[in-house]
Amino acid sequence: MRIPAQSVCTAIRDDIVSGVFERGSRLTEELLARRYGVSRVPVREALRTLESEGFVVTRRHAGACVAEPTEREAADLLEVRTLLEPLGAARAAQRRTEAHLKVLRGLVRLGQERAGRGEDEDLRSLGGWFHETLAQASGSPGLIALLTQLRHKIAWMYVVEQPARPVDSWAERGAIVDAVARGDADRARALAARHAERAAAAHRPRRPSTAPRRVRTSQHSVNSAGVRN
Repeated sequence: MRIPAQSVCTAIRDDIVSGVFERGSRLTEELLARRYGVSRVPVREALRTLESEGFVVTRRHAGACVAEPTEREAADLLEVRTLLEPLGAARAAQRRTEAHLKVLRGLVRLGQERAGRGEDEDLRSLGGWFHETLAQASGSPGLIALLTQLRHKIAWMYVVEQPARPVDSWAERGAIVDAVARGDADRARALAARHAERAAAAHRPRRPSTAPRRVRTSQHSVNSAGVRN
């Protein structure tokens, strides 16, 4: 069975974001094909996609390498997200379904419960699922794709500090959901903008490691069904 290039792309992107492949390191088709247990064809297609997304660059005499974004480029990503997330919330207020609301309310309830008990371990992933669902509720494929790519790149470039009062952060998310449920696009936009600005302040640049790192070349399984972003 031929492994889709999309699945290979997701696997490589995940390894870049998690630091398996350091910034500036070479990405040879042979190494990647062996690591993920695929042929070079989907690897080549995946590298082209990742280059268009800004994760990979092609250098003369070196070939494909992990990109090395500047601090200004990283800061620009945060600013763009503070503009796009409020737009997504406003669109969600106009286009959300009852299924979206059910998931959003469930995530807010779970986040508030765990934050109230001081169980911070899962709050970051819950927050990611919340914002992903809110983007999906916008009903705009182009906006969803942009926000998904931004989340990946920001996770690659930044470390996020937990808020001093996670309960307050989840209360903000709850207020956004209430506005979305009422169809109040202006209020949803304003609340999402305030939340995004506060979240941006908690981001600290992730410093690339200066030590050489060996990458395992043993086969790493690829989910042929694709991975949820």
